[in-house]
Amino acid sequence: MAQPAVSTAVDLVDLPLLYKGKVRELYDLGEHYLIVVTDRISAFDYVLEPAVPDKGNVLNRLSAYWFERTASLMENHVVHTDVERLGSVIKDKELLKDRVMVTRKAQRIDIECVVRGYVTGGGWRQYVKTGEINGIKLPEGLRKNSKLEEPIFTPAAKNDVGHDEDIPFSKMAGMVGQELAEEMQARSLELYAYVRDYCGERGILLADCKLEFGLLDGKLIVIDEMFTPDASRFWAKENYALDIEIDSMDKEPVRSYLAHSDWDGNSQPAPLPPSVVEETTKRYREIYRRLTGREL
Repeated sequence: MAQPAVSTAVDLVDLPLLYKGKVRELYDLGEHYLIVVTDRISAFDYVLEPAVPDKGNVLNRLSAYWFERTASLMENHVVHTDVERLGSVIKDKELLKDRVMVTRKAQRIDIECVVRGYVTGGGWRQYVKTGEINGIKLPEGLRKNSKLEEPIFTPAAKNDVGHDEDIPFSKMAGMVGQELAEEMQARSLELYAYVRDYCGERGILLADCKLEFGLLDGKLIVIDEMFTPDASRFWAKENYALDIEIDSMDKEPVRSYLAHSDWDGNSQPAPLPPSVVEETTKRYREIYRRLTGREL
């Protein structure tokens, strides 16, 4: 049974709020940060109503799962995810127990590290226009959803307002330095390959993903979230096909509903119907079950 939706944790956390993103809220714990993952859902750059029950639970628990599984590949920012260790700063431990992550205070690098294993989404749109993705020349004749011979690294410069900007690797290197850029590229490809193979054994294709990194005492570590439905494109193997819009295992019910509604695309959408919210909760719970083998 789904927990009640949490649209914000501001009234449930007795700490200074440092940043409120579309989904995550960042609080100051002194030595560490506290990240609370809410059930807010966004699409087409709008945060929608109502929140989707259990979405935050899935995102936080999946991130924790991947941070633990990949710790031998790369150091990360997690300290713990135990709400009981936070004491009285959490006013409703039952409601937030699966939504909290205490992390080290790394300096975020403002580059979104995107790895693509398939030509789809924004990568496909670039390829159709130019034959390239982020300046990487690809073979002629690829079709929508074609699998690439080797995954490619296609970074984006993060913008706090509006869309992130796809950039070639050379521009990324100019922004952060050649050595750091090469390390971020290598680590991104390594992490993608590990999770791609893991997913493949469970009947899931990892089409693409985005990762974020930070510096802690001069060392590169992976931060934010990892291989969640909000940061990766998962396809069920049985749904894979060329030249179609594959139904991804995430908030696709919301995107599909808005795309086929009378929403004008330029104003705050009306509240989502209960059936769309319920179907979206089912999607998040199902990807968690298929990836971890556990029920939420």
